[in-house]
Amino acid sequence: MPTNPDASALVMQFSKWPEEGRVKTRLMPELGAKGAMDAHIRLSLAVLDNLMASGLPVEFWWDRPVTTVPETASQVMATLAAGGIHTAIQQGDHLGRRMEGALASGLAGHDKALVVGSDCPSVDADYLRQAVAALDTSDVVLGPSNDGGYVLIGVRRVVPGMLDNVDWGTESVLDQTCDRLAGHGLSVSLLAPRWDVDEPEDWRRFLRLAAS
Repeated sequence: MPTNPDASALVMQFSKWPEEGRVKTRLMPELGAKGAMDAHIRLSLAVLDNLMASGLPVEFWWDRPVTTVPETASQVMATLAAGGIHTAIQQGDHLGRRMEGALASGLAGHDKALVVGSDCPSVDADYLRQAVAALDTSDVVLGPSNDGGYVLIGVRRVVPGMLDNVDWGTESVLDQTCDRLAGHGLSVSLLAPRWDVDEPEDWRRFLRLAAS
């Protein structure tokens, strides 16, 4: 694995357990429940590969505790084990609280912490390095997505409640987040926009790029 000189930054990948009917539901009309789950697994592994290529320390955060690890997660679990990747469980009653908690946990042992979703294969190693560099001069960095949200959030400081009252899953997520952060006195840098995989056309785009 390449070595990044800024090992004081931790990147955390958020993911859901791969279970039919619970992941990538907007792909289900075209791919079916199993096909959407398989797409989720493939995306999760592609994102993980990108994060590991950055040379930054990586953690993998599942969406909830389970009593038994689903057999469908075996490929992801094997990849995590082979890479020595620490796993954790997201905590909080909405995405903002879960990200805030993970970022605060990351800052407990690192100067900077970043969260990337498992549906964001456009976040490559260079993009991560840009985000880490932006945190030299800003409290928060966001990587906007083309649908009004963001593919990455990074921090060097966390303020409780800074990601509350955001309408997650809407085209207003980025704007609302920026307003919330500014209201808490946090400076924000925006990277160039990237894309994520939500709709069937996004999935087809991923497949085209993966094959090129």
